[in-house]
Amino acid sequence: MINKLKSKDLLGTKDLSPEEILLILDTAESMKEISSRDIKKVPALRGKTIINLFYESSTRTRTSFEIAGKRLSADVVNISVSTSSVVKGETLKDTAKNLEAMNPDAVVIRHSSSGAPDFISKLLRCSVINAGDGAHEHPTQALLDLFTIREKKKEFKGLKVSIIGDIAHSRVARSNIYAMNKMGMNVTVSGPSTLIPVDIEKMGVKVFTDVKKAIEGADVIMMLRIQLERQEKGLFPSIREYSRLFGLNAEKLKNAKEDVIIMHPGPINRGVEISADVADGKYSLILDQVTNGVAVRMAVLHLLTGGV
Repeated sequence: MINKLKSKDLLGTKDLSPEEILLILDTAESMKEISSRDIKKVPALRGKTIINLFYESSTRTRTSFEIAGKRLSADVVNISVSTSSVVKGETLKDTAKNLEAMNPDAVVIRHSSSGAPDFISKLLRCSVINAGDGAHEHPTQALLDLFTIREKKKEFKGLKVSIIGDIAHSRVARSNIYAMNKMGMNVTVSGPSTLIPVDIEKMGVKVFTDVKKAIEGADVIMMLRIQLERQEKGLFPSIREYSRLFGLNAEKLKNAKEDVIIMHPGPINRGVEISADVADGKYSLILDQVTNGVAVRMAVLHLLTGGV
């Protein structure tokens, strides 16, 4: 069993080995216990500085990284790009080099351009953590999803996972597909044909345009929102039509296993990709995902900047 990650950075699950994924999940298990204490703080990263650099809006990811760092006693700095020198024309390279001059231990970055975290990781000596880059990857989301699945299902091998929605523009889907395949899970994707990437089968997934067939016998159903901010117009007739054909409701859910679990990376568009009764129902682990996001991000920060 390994006790450290091979890279100084976490840029995507595509780069992680199954052993590294298990190391992060096992570390997160011990980190989750910290969050249940009366005093939710340990000195593991005392004296370390973590910078959250978010070029896109975020609620869960940014907040959970901040809480994760503070629970490990790190100094956490949040940079709002809308009030930074970026609005004055500063390039990503110059922003990165200026942050480097302040000697942080980790930079957590979310950016609308795919490859931005990889770009700055080559400029910085400190660890770089990808908190979502364009439609490329969102590794900590996939890791917290796996952590949540393992809590409920105990093992990964042989589980059938159906990922439904806007696959083409989803960094969450890509990171999950890479990670789930490595852990022996069987992944199916479904959505309008215009929102399914060409040749996605090469990633080791099955494709269904019929949602009922996609979720038949599923152990895990992961719903994704339509990412209107990243897609061209006219990829499906209407929101109402999309919801009728691809939205998850109690009727469609009958095709899944009796012990199915429902997941969603958020934010949820109720009544579009998922009905309110399913989102709030007994099969839903959506809020568990949020809770586990803090533990997983604590684990990543600790493994990359604090050692073991």
